[in-house]
Amino acid sequence: MGHYCRICSRERANEKFTGKGHADHICKDCARDQRAEARRKKSAEKLADSLPVVSKQALKHPWEFRRYLRSKAFGWHGSSLAISRLGEAVSEIKGVARTQPVTAAEGVVQFCERIWPALQQVDSSTGALGTAVVKSLETLMPILAGSPADESLRRVWLDRLFVAIQEDGVEYLMVVQHHWAEICRDPGLISYWADYTLPTLRLAWSDKSGFGYFTGTDICLVCLLEAGRYKELKEVLSLRSRRFWPYDSHWARVLLRQGKLNEAIDYAESMLDGNGYSYDSSIWRLCEQALIDAGRVDEAYERFGLLDFPEITYINRFRAIKKRYPDREPRQILLDLIDHSDNKGAWFASARQSGFLDIALDCALGGQVEVRTLIRAARDTAEKRPEFAQTVALRAIELMLAGHGWELTSHDVSAAFESLMVAAEALGDRDSAIELLRRLLNASASTQVRDVRAILTRLIEQTALGT
Repeated sequence: MGHYCRICSRERANEKFTGKGHADHICKDCARDQRAEARRKKSAEKLADSLPVVSKQALKHPWEFRRYLRSKAFGWHGSSLAISRLGEAVSEIKGVARTQPVTAAEGVVQFCERIWPALQQVDSSTGALGTAVVKSLETLMPILAGSPADESLRRVWLDRLFVAIQEDGVEYLMVVQHHWAEICRDPGLISYWADYTLPTLRLAWSDKSGFGYFTGTDICLVCLLEAGRYKELKEVLSLRSRRFWPYDSHWARVLLRQGKLNEAIDYAESMLDGNGYSYDSSIWRLCEQALIDAGRVDEAYERFGLLDFPEITYINRFRAIKKRYPDREPRQILLDLIDHSDNKGAWFASARQSGFLDIALDCALGGQVEVRTLIRAARDTAEKRPEFAQTVALRAIELMLAGHGWELTSHDVSAAFESLMVAAEALGDRDSAIELLRRLLNASASTQVRDVRAILTRLIEQTALGT
């Protein structure tokens, strides 16, 4: 029989408790965490003696998120809860930042220190947890970078963050590395971290006998870039046995800062692998933004603006392009995207949600659209835009009769028929809609959709009888 731990609220084996822990109802893991927390507090108190009053107050703030972002706080299936807790922590820090920016920045550092210990046991294979961590850190980095902290406190923060990065098991804190120079703020601090990390990086990349890796690689490259030490940056990049865009992108940015726009774009494009699924989208974005910043907007749009970014949805891609090119007509942007696409039907939802119903109909009739997307569109527009809804509903039924659709149910068939009838009623011509539906049934010769045919036939008969 196990024993209950009052700290982590778990029933654990007796072997997980010491004699004293058994009496206090605290397991070994929680006791170890408490000791580590006590050491951290003692270290913070010792540090506070040499810091200004504002810095002392920041170190002693009672953060609520520390209670649930503790070591091994979440189990293997705790991804949803962990994501929720991350959001609560970000909200708490943002709330404090409104009135106490230095204290909030200290909260960001503590948040970073607790991410890996708290999440180390969680299954992150879906990518949802990693995305939540990245979004949380991107939200908090401006608070840390913009804090009016003095240099002594900022040095302490950087030291603590570097330790947290070294202990990070899956590089949750990569965002922190990318913002390292912004966190430093002071040119002297930036150069200090470049000097501190450069020898280790040189050693790791000079070893050709194996794959050398240094956890602070991005810190070193970012600091060399921001310190203007381009020669050293180029020299250390040349030590590698193979190219890698996340690292080579720093040299592309050097060329841009030197005003060598065309050379930077050629350098970036030389790293395209052609499959569009590795770092191609990152390369395209850098080239596109460089051309936009240089005032060559039309060239940016034609060369990179319409390229396919596989990691985002069609509608978000359309919205992103509209945002990057505010002077272009949204309708023309959508038409250009359709012209560059292999599947016209994939743009149906983008066209409908943007109010271009004529383009949406053309996409629906001329391409392959997911059946349920058509059914929802017909349902939402049946009363206000009945002509559109009727055509879309008939197209959905036509695709179902042709065997398209993923795991369709009788409810899907009924929903399409109901939307068709509502639109026909609004147009005042139900008989024509029924006749069109009968023609689709007669034209369908597939034996794999007998259930769909049977449901539609029954619905037509019930409608004819007025039931």
